[in-house]
Amino acid sequence: MIKALLIDDEPLARSIIAEYLEDFPEITVLKECGDGFEAAKAIAELNPDLIFLDVQMPKITGFELLELLEDPPAVIFTTAFEEFAIKAFEQHAVDYLLKPISKSRFDKAIQKFMAQGPSLQSREKTKALAEEINEQHSQYIDRVLVRTGNNIKIIPVSKINYLSADDDYVCIHTDEGSALKKNTMAYFEKHLSEKDFVRVHRSYIVRINQIVRIEPYEKDSHKVILRDKTSVSVSKSGYAKLKKALEGS
Repeated sequence: MIKALLIDDEPLARSIIAEYLEDFPEITVLKECGDGFEAAKAIAELNPDLIFLDVQMPKITGFELLELLEDPPAVIFTTAFEEFAIKAFEQHAVDYLLKPISKSRFDKAIQKFMAQGPSLQSREKTKALAEEINEQHSQYIDRVLVRTGNNIKIIPVSKINYLSADDDYVCIHTDEGSALKKNTMAYFEKHLSEKDFVRVHRSYIVRINQIVRIEPYEKDSHKVILRDKTSVSVSKSGYAKLKKALEGS
């Protein structure tokens, strides 16, 4: 038996896929989910082999959901927007279906999935897809989604005081506390506005308006003191970036 989830905020879209799946008794729909929060919990609890995932959903998008999953299942995207039928889909997703979805096109996607099966390779492809979409994102982000257990928290970028490297994670620090995000410092350096943030060290990115003062620290290095009294190391190259940022602010 192949376990599947239907994830779409439109009940009609879910019902059409469920109807089409009646011709494939080897695939069992474990649950239908109307948003990404519900889906993230269901995926963790039910461990499906395949998800049908809408791209554009309220609360969190299909892409954001994938980003939150440690071990994502195979995915067939469903979307009404052809702009999302990108090369990354073709390379890493099982398939993508443009709405309105025809029965013949749906059957083709299922046959493609059945040919490769719910394998480890399909899960690895989904991971690679999430990472590629993440990197292709060319705009500044306005929020960060983090997961703690089965809970998802949305952190507005406006609430971030600074970020610090923590092995394969980035620790995001706010007035309310800190949270870990599986990502890279390079990603955040690229996707946070340089008007608001500056990378002062390979392990630190700080919000410029949180800096209270800059102090000398050891040879050819400095540290900054933030409003919450945190002391953050500043490298030689980071100091040059910091001076440039402060001159422009």
